[in-house]
Amino acid sequence: MNLAIDIRSLRFRYGGGPWVLDIPELTLERGTRAFLFGPSGSGKTTLLGVLAGVLEAEEGEVRVLGKDLASLPGRQRDAFRAEHIGYVFQMFNLIPYLSVLDNIALPARMNAGRRARMDGAGVKETAALLADHLHIGDLLKKPVTELSVGQQQRVAACRALIGAPELIIADEPTSSLDFDRREAFLELLFRECERAGATLVFVSHDRTLEGMFSRTISLPDINKAVL
Repeated sequence: MNLAIDIRSLRFRYGGGPWVLDIPELTLERGTRAFLFGPSGSGKTTLLGVLAGVLEAEEGEVRVLGKDLASLPGRQRDAFRAEHIGYVFQMFNLIPYLSVLDNIALPARMNAGRRARMDGAGVKETAALLADHLHIGDLLKKPVTELSVGQQQRVAACRALIGAPELIIADEPTSSLDFDRREAFLELLFRECERAGATLVFVSHDRTLEGMFSRTISLPDINKAVL
């Protein structure tokens, strides 16, 4: 089985507090579009942080794209994330003083591995092509502060996708959109993930979107720390 995510006996807590994550097993095949849901406090964002290597598991194995992140020191986890993982944040986390183009291009400019996967295309050209695919190609020179929420969301998705990272993590990026716009955004995101051959882990509390995904993961069902 070609796995994007392979978790075994994962346990995580903040400091000496109670366990936030206690996941005996979780596997996800490459190329899957996974919908991860759970109520507030069930550990969704914490799990994403562990998968991205931002948080370090206290116990167990966390294999992402074949690499055991739990065994890597912080600097190596950071380097792995920069090259192999695209992250769409709930509040987008765009750089306000940069243009749309420069926000999208930033991960590729900072990481040689992402640039190497562009098949010889330039960073600006790749960023512009992604923007066209997500219907914001006419906004490249605009400051991101002048964009609507929906437009900022697409910029954040382009930034996560540039350089074809193998894993895309999205933390409730559609929470501020109405249902029709959520569906439209997801269709664009799915298409770009498929184009790049990327695995998608999408977190949301909105289960009306669940049917659009190929795999559903209920965090309360797998996280034994949540009673």
